[in-house]
Amino acid sequence: MTDERYPEFHPVAPLPTGKDLVAALDFRRLPKILLHEHLDGGLRPASIIELARDQGYGGLPTSDPDDLAKWFHRGAQKGNLPEYLEGFAHTIAVMQTRDALSRVACEFIEDMAKDGVVYAEVRFAPVFHTGKGLTQDEVVEAVIAGLEEGRKRFGVEWGLIICAMRDRTDSLEAAELAIRWRDHGVVGFDLAGGEYGHPPKKHIEAFQAIERANFYITIHAGEAFGPESIWQALQWCGAHRLGHGTRLRYDIEVQPDGSLKLGRLAQYILDRRVPLEMCLSSNVHTGACASFEEHPFALFHRAGFRVFLNTDDRLMSDTEMSKELAIATSTFGLSLVELEKMTMNAMKSSFIPHQRRVELIRHRLLPTYSMLFAELTAKAFASQLPSNPYLR
Repeated sequence: MTDERYPEFHPVAPLPTGKDLVAALDFRRLPKILLHEHLDGGLRPASIIELARDQGYGGLPTSDPDDLAKWFHRGAQKGNLPEYLEGFAHTIAVMQTRDALSRVACEFIEDMAKDGVVYAEVRFAPVFHTGKGLTQDEVVEAVIAGLEEGRKRFGVEWGLIICAMRDRTDSLEAAELAIRWRDHGVVGFDLAGGEYGHPPKKHIEAFQAIERANFYITIHAGEAFGPESIWQALQWCGAHRLGHGTRLRYDIEVQPDGSLKLGRLAQYILDRRVPLEMCLSSNVHTGACASFEEHPFALFHRAGFRVFLNTDDRLMSDTEMSKELAIATSTFGLSLVELEKMTMNAMKSSFIPHQRRVELIRHRLLPTYSMLFAELTAKAFASQLPSNPYLR
């Protein structure tokens, strides 16, 4: 296999792919971009227990960190989205003070640094964190303070996305909140929550406000409902990215000869390069996909869609970016070149200014991938030395 950026270079031996690549490479060394993660879905179990004690919350099922982690993970594997979301009652309950919000945000950045993430966009719904008297602006301020403290300490760049909820009527207020904080680290607006019975077009005023402000939109769509939800997210609400989008699979037909026939919606998304925020583990746990093998990621990737991987909820799905990339590599036989392409897809799809995206690509992503490619090539070359007659 050759590196697409260096087509004239031909290694002496094939570079590892799939399971062989997982065995050959420490995936934490891969520079990563994460664009779909919920702040309240990625807390550390030990922190949840400490915060519950500090805030007098007695609803946790256990006070042992390992057991609590297992409890969240078991609860997430119910095969449907509503039950998957039940665990959030506990994480949200302990995120009700300035200190707690800042701590969780800072720890998020530290966890990103340990996992090799270069830039992360994290999202949450501030309206859920006002139970002890904080205003939504104070909630956002506390989270931004924690994220920025994390950036200074651990070097991971970040962006914050404000979520409105499908089953509420205050999405315009959430949109206006996002706009107020756009110069302080908020980079976009999202609509989250169960799709069934809550079409995105019911929140059209919120999306119009975001569009009038020349701001950015990502919408959970096609996770638990069909292509109609995706169509509304794009054509009614102006989504710039799609969260999950797995059910776009129903607008693509695999022909007897293996070729793909795209419906009008799928063709539009492909042609317009609409980014798809894919989350393998989460989609299996919520029942959006029956298994990793049946996940449409491989189909979308093969067809040329702008896809990239994310974690969604690290606590609930017991995952991290390194794990998601390893699962995809092992399951779908990916190469290092393909992992690099996905990372570039994610960076190009982020909501930070273009100049900053280019800087991160040039100075953080490309150099590291080039180094890793060189290392794998050197190992492949060394493995062929005994059989090379010119080197005997």
